[in-house]
Amino acid sequence: MVRNRQQRHSGLRPWRHRLVAVVNGSLAVLAGLISICMPSVSHGVAQDAKVTTISIVYASQERERLAPLSLLDFRPPSEGYDGAKLAIEDNNTTGRFLNQSFAMGDMLSAKRDELIEKVVAAAKSGTSFFVVDATADTLVALSDALNGLPAVIFNAGAHDERLREEDCRANVKHTAASYAMLADAMTQYLTWKQWTRLVLVSGPQPEDKLFAEALKRSAKRFGLKLLAEQEFVYEAGSRRADGGFEQVQKQIPTFTQEFPEHDVLLVSDVANQFGDYFPFRTWKPRAIAGTHGLYPTAWHPASELWGATQFQNRFQRLAGRVMKPVDYAAWMAVRSIGEAATRTNSGDPKVLIDYMLSPKFELAAFKGQKLTYRPWNAQLRQPIFVATPKIHVTVSPQPGFLHQVSVLDTLGLDEPETKCKAFR
Repeated sequence: MVRNRQQRHSGLRPWRHRLVAVVNGSLAVLAGLISICMPSVSHGVAQDAKVTTISIVYASQERERLAPLSLLDFRPPSEGYDGAKLAIEDNNTTGRFLNQSFAMGDMLSAKRDELIEKVVAAAKSGTSFFVVDATADTLVALSDALNGLPAVIFNAGAHDERLREEDCRANVKHTAASYAMLADAMTQYLTWKQWTRLVLVSGPQPEDKLFAEALKRSAKRFGLKLLAEQEFVYEAGSRRADGGFEQVQKQIPTFTQEFPEHDVLLVSDVANQFGDYFPFRTWKPRAIAGTHGLYPTAWHPASELWGATQFQNRFQRLAGRVMKPVDYAAWMAVRSIGEAATRTNSGDPKVLIDYMLSPKFELAAFKGQKLTYRPWNAQLRQPIFVATPKIHVTVSPQPGFLHQVSVLDTLGLDEPETKCKAFR
């Protein structure tokens, strides 16, 4: 039987050989015709076309910060930069089909003047796009130093409202959410829940005061009642002493005992020095919100909505950790450049920036809707998560908050309120 099967197969082989020869011959003839009719294909556009390289610099100011309350809250050393790096990969994925290439450099300095000097030197050498994580004062000084050069800054780390208002600059765009946007996202949810009676505890640091002011403005804007406000003074370091938790367990109830009847206790502790002490330690069992407990954030590492799971996984493979809001702001900045370059097929900084501020620009950023820049202060419109450390609870704008242009403009200062004159 085996021999018969072999004989049958051997009888088929000549026919198979002839068939292969015919097919190969047809392919050879077809290839010859293509080479005669389309001689340029063999050389290819990719070999001859000029590739446009768009250089981006990630510049960060290393500043002294108080040690966080928890060992779980130490900042990753490459926070922000990793988000920009992921966006470079995304830009190049599309750019290779359009003969565009994106490259990124990194600058880090603890000295403001040194960082400004490095950025200005890079701008004079031809780099036009800078993603910056720095203090508000450094950002203003840097934007003034770049004035007159074909360069633009993307603010990925400073939430200060004055950068979008009285200290706004035409060469600065903001992908970091402002304190006003974050506060409005929170108070919209409190309004929706009808938790209208508030008390506020803020820390002594400048950033604590800025966010506290944003919360007060937002509460007034949406008709919530701020019944009391008090500053919480703490001694850094004593919290880690043996028995420190016992002191806190006695201190917090005493501190909150005299507050009037309220629905929510707001905490403004941007410096992250005491806010985690308040949940479950107040005199009355009340919800904690603000910077701790329930808090607003531009990005949450547990988000799975709108395709975010794949995005989160790619970042974790790249950085070996979860994405932070600064990473997300840096990613949006670099992606804004890439999206504008794709749509305009240009690497000219002026062309790209003009397009970003035009109604045509839209950025898909895993938030359920297209993001755009506000033309009056160059702040990127975006939904804001209201979350706990483990999950997001809701996304603002909340249902029922309407706007004649974009519901996203219910978060933060609207055009009639702006003090920014750089774009007028």
